[in-house]
Amino acid sequence: MAVLGRIGAGLKRTGAFFRDSWMEMKKVRWPNRAELTSYTIVVITTVTLLALFFAIVDLGISRLIEWILAK
Repeated sequence: MAVLGRIGAGLKRTGAFFRDSWMEMKKVRWPNRAELTSYTIVVITTVTLLALFFAIVDLGISRLIEWILAK
């Protein structure tokens, strides 16, 4: 009988969680198309610059290791 009480309490907490989550989602201010476009451009630019940076660092380290091992 105690097990059923715990299951009921767990279901009640789960229901409360989803209800509270739904209420919080109603409070969210979603970005409009212009904001979303600018955010997307910022993300793509940042990812591209970081990829380029790490590619250059990787190339430099590879060349350094080749130079050290060639001696």
